[in-house]
Amino acid sequence: MILSDLLGSDAFDADGRRLGAVLDVRLEISGAPAQLLAETVVTGVLVSSHSRFSTWGYERRGEDGPFLIAWLQRRLHRGSFLVAWDDVELVDVGRVVFRAGYEQLDPMLPQAPREA
Repeated sequence: MILSDLLGSDAFDADGRRLGAVLDVRLEISGAPAQLLAETVVTGVLVSSHSRFSTWGYERRGEDGPFLIAWLQRRLHRGSFLVAWDDVELVDVGRVVFRAGYEQLDPMLPQAPREA
């Protein structure tokens, strides 16, 4: 699978109801930081019912950027949610289907602790 083929795909629940579009893919890298050839694993997909495109990550971080841009991005990506990769039943050309009973998770990335 090529991840760029997944982005922008329509997302559906098990009953065939369109939920939105895949904005982004959540990845996890195994192994120690900076390890060469560490395995990358898909852990989830980010879905939005208002947009087909991800822009600058405002839909999943509590970032404050330039006010107008941040406001527009939050407005555009309101209602976005994350679905765990284990809940993906089918990936087809331009289409992703979630299994029955999938869970809509919070799309926000965990905040890294700030150094003093």
